[in-house]
Amino acid sequence: MNNLRLKALLGAGCFSLALIGTAMSSAHAGGLERGGYDIDLLFDPAPFSTEAEATYVMPDRKYENARGPGGANLGLGTSADGAEGYWVPRIGMKVQVVQGVDCMVDYSQPWGAHTAPGMWNGALSNIETDIKSNNYAGTCSYKFDVGKGQLRLIGGVFYQDISGFKESLVNVFPALTGRVDLETSGWGWRAGVAYEIPDIALRASLVYNSKVKLDNIEGTLDLTSIGRGLTPIYGSTQYMPDSVELKLQSGIAPGWLAFGSIKWVNWSLLQSVPICPVGFPASACFTGSPAAVTSLDLMYRDGWTVSGGIGHKFNDQWSAAGQLAWDRGTSHGYGAQSDTWTLGGGVAYTPRPNIEVRLAGAIGVLTSGHSGELAGENGYIAGQDASYDFGNDLITAISGGIKIKF
Repeated sequence: MNNLRLKALLGAGCFSLALIGTAMSSAHAGGLERGGYDIDLLFDPAPFSTEAEATYVMPDRKYENARGPGGANLGLGTSADGAEGYWVPRIGMKVQVVQGVDCMVDYSQPWGAHTAPGMWNGALSNIETDIKSNNYAGTCSYKFDVGKGQLRLIGGVFYQDISGFKESLVNVFPALTGRVDLETSGWGWRAGVAYEIPDIALRASLVYNSKVKLDNIEGTLDLTSIGRGLTPIYGSTQYMPDSVELKLQSGIAPGWLAFGSIKWVNWSLLQSVPICPVGFPASACFTGSPAAVTSLDLMYRDGWTVSGGIGHKFNDQWSAAGQLAWDRGTSHGYGAQSDTWTLGGGVAYTPRPNIEVRLAGAIGVLTSGHSGELAGENGYIAGQDASYDFGNDLITAISGGIKIKF
């Protein structure tokens, strides 16, 4: 049954498409997710393999019928661009330490967001917000024979640093702006299990990624435009979400592979992040408290992503795959992260047995909705400073990468 060994496809086209699917669906429907987590390189059968790839995502989200507090027209425009394009890079290296033990180190940018609607009727809520992340991870596995295949036990740790800023209007006439800059970091861990039968290209994996505790959020509040200068600030303890992902794949005919995944992300952890001046006790820093000078309102619900696809290996050099993905929006009355449907396709070219070159593209639909007031914790209501509508919008992406193994 060696004709069902789809090594090139498993390591190339499908993996590249999985990255695009994650990046595409996370543009507006996955909280702050961009690249997310991916440990597929750990399963490469070569003793040593390394890869580098990048995806550029282009969301075309438009805000319409924007109003300020209480439905007021501030005279700054009722429409705006709701999202900016962004890159999702990933670099990884995997080695076989001893027979049955594999380890991988990788760099990625799992979280992020960038919106720059500018001076619009919702400027009291947001003129520009930009959040970036860096993730440094180490993951190992131990595999041993069980039945017709191999059982693999997976574990690892990762360190994340997250930074960003938000600029918004603090006075309408004249138009004066303020800015919040924040940074933080934290550790997380992962554990999982996988079962593989290489002869039929079968693999089933279940991986849990832990929360990342952020108890050192700090930065500055810049209100120099209204004469208050720079104020050192901090945010209450928050968590980046934990997640569980189930992935399945199997050869279904000579040269053909079916694959799919289901992922849950605990985005409901992130509601409203209160920002308080340094000096106020942590017990007084909560959303809606007098000590909070501002807040970062997210108001997310949990995210779900479901994807499936088919891959085909044409010959020893060329393989291709297609994938359809649905991502449940994490916004539910506040924000513009609605459900997303994405269709992707890509090819992998193997000019030599140890080199794979990948190119893929995807197109999707960001579904319509409305953002307005939403009640949260402690009686706090988000969205009082702006409301707007959004229609069905287009999102596209391109991805390229290279993998070298020995």
